[in-house]
Amino acid sequence: MKNKKKPLIVLLLLLVLLIAGGYWWSHRQKPVSNVLTLYGNIDIRQVQLAFNDAGRVSELLVQEGDTVRKGQVVARIDAVRYQDAVNRAQAALLAQQSVLGKLHAGSRPQEIAQARAALSAAEAAQANAKATYARQKTLVDSGFLPRQSLDNVTQQRDTAAADVQRARQSLSLAVQGPRKEDIAAAEALEKADESALALAQRQLVDTTLRAPDDGVVENRILEVGDMAAPQTPVMTIARNNPVWVRAYVPETELGKIVPGMRAGILSDSFPGQSFAGWIGAISPTAEFTPKSVETTELRAQLVYRVRVYACNPTQKLRLGMPVTVQVPLLNNAPQAIPAHVCQH
Repeated sequence: MKNKKKPLIVLLLLLVLLIAGGYWWSHRQKPVSNVLTLYGNIDIRQVQLAFNDAGRVSELLVQEGDTVRKGQVVARIDAVRYQDAVNRAQAALLAQQSVLGKLHAGSRPQEIAQARAALSAAEAAQANAKATYARQKTLVDSGFLPRQSLDNVTQQRDTAAADVQRARQSLSLAVQGPRKEDIAAAEALEKADESALALAQRQLVDTTLRAPDDGVVENRILEVGDMAAPQTPVMTIARNNPVWVRAYVPETELGKIVPGMRAGILSDSFPGQSFAGWIGAISPTAEFTPKSVETTELRAQLVYRVRVYACNPTQKLRLGMPVTVQVPLLNNAPQAIPAHVCQH
């Protein structure tokens, strides 16, 4: 009987030990890690370049796969029409500037002298008309001439008086010069012509297409001879320096990181090599784990999108590449990263 009870007691002891071990395993204090590990991909950042105006493509200066720098000329369209527009706008501005200069200068001394001479001639003609009228009136009153003769000289006297008034007003206008309203209108037209010239020059400059940032030519959409338009991209450029890593941090780990902290980026393509980076932005809203990094354990877990920046001068980090991000949690105070940190 005792021999039968002994295995049962051993079995009960083993069961108790298993239960105790399971309880200890489930409630043990997990070791604290000094590194936060995140997973993500290098973001694909593309720019589709297009001209601001329509025209026929005359030059394409880069091929697919070429590396381009910010400001580098990559394409041109035919600029003949735009150069003609600039020449026309320049001529219109010069003409209006001449008109405005004439108004500001006022009347020339010769014009004033001419107006004075015209007034003197009109006054002399008026004096002669008055004398003729006086003689004719005496003869008419004496009956030596018909009444009709007096009517004729009366008209000549009145016309001479009107000519004097007209010459006097012309002299006054010549002395005073142009009206302020005329000068203001001419100045407004000059500004309009200046704006038209600036627009024409801007359109001429826009016949040259430049790279907006460093990158690699991913696709040439148009070729020489094609018609370009603002709605038609000429080529696609992939921005690759700096690169952005789109990773996701679990809600429970969110409080461990802040923008500006250092981070290391690892890729299976370069085992043992860590690329220096920094945390640039953390999304303010939560989302469910995206399918690209979804696992059975994380399927219903809330995460926050994290953007990690890294300089990429050697072009080893390719767009779309899956990477691992490691963020040290000790001695990793956030730093202000200048915007031009990756510029050459």
